[in-house]
Amino acid sequence: MLPYLTTVLQRSWRMFYTVTKIMLPVMVIVRLAQELGLVEQVGYVIAPAMALLNLPPEAGIIWATTLLTGLYGGIATLSSLASTISLTSGQLSALCAMMLFTHALPVEQSVVRRAGASFSITAALRIGVALTYGAAVSWASHLTGLLNDPVSFDWLRGTSDNATQTGLLAWLQATLFSLGLTLAIIVILVVALDGLDRLGITKRFTTAMMPLLRLSGLEAKVAPVTTVGVLLGLTYGGALIIEESSKQNFSARTRFLALSWLSLSHALIEDTLLMMALGADVWVILVGRLLLTMCIIAILAKLTNRGTWLVATRN
Repeated sequence: MLPYLTTVLQRSWRMFYTVTKIMLPVMVIVRLAQELGLVEQVGYVIAPAMALLNLPPEAGIIWATTLLTGLYGGIATLSSLASTISLTSGQLSALCAMMLFTHALPVEQSVVRRAGASFSITAALRIGVALTYGAAVSWASHLTGLLNDPVSFDWLRGTSDNATQTGLLAWLQATLFSLGLTLAIIVILVVALDGLDRLGITKRFTTAMMPLLRLSGLEAKVAPVTTVGVLLGLTYGGALIIEESSKQNFSARTRFLALSWLSLSHALIEDTLLMMALGADVWVILVGRLLLTMCIIAILAKLTNRGTWLVATRN
């Protein structure tokens, strides 16, 4: 038991150290921006665009940060804005789905380009899908009354007493609380992922994903390596596609479809659990995202069958 706990804690600490190097600078920058009044100014500028999505201006700041830095950068921004942002469960789910569709684009799409698909086209695909899906979920929730209960972020920024304090000390307390909470979430994620693997659930999930990938139009020979990326992340999947391409000589069309799949839906278990920890609805961020990805890839597969795929391989 002790060796297992040691392994879990060591792995969790390595992950925490990595994400802290992302989160802490973002939290400091957001704090400085708040002190200088820049957050309000940015919020004012993007308010009309966010209104079209039925989301508050702060959601745009969180999404933009996520797009550039990654999920933990977005979570850091959410933590910093927790005292001012107001979201319903549906709006939070829409925002989290947008974060899942578009995070760390400069890094991830560079991997995609190296693996054989266009940086700009796959990035535009991710952004377009994120905006469309986010708007659809947010407005559907608003119009139907589903997932319309307000979300409290008191737990994310610390106690209510800390939230009402002002000054540097209060910010430091809230920041340390958020980082500590992040470490706790990472430990839970590591244990959960290991448990799923030991119980064979991950393997069964992988097996279940194979026919879905083929149904969406992917060739059978690229489905296994794509499945790895869908479960573990775009970087892993992209690296495997790069490696397997040299062995199996995947066509440009095959690489484009597989990498488009990975661009839209990857790290399904870990990232989904992370967003669920924030309070997002699993039907929105997992089931709906998967179904939409399948439909989009199926459409792309039909379109690229007509010989229009060459543009998608250019940088």
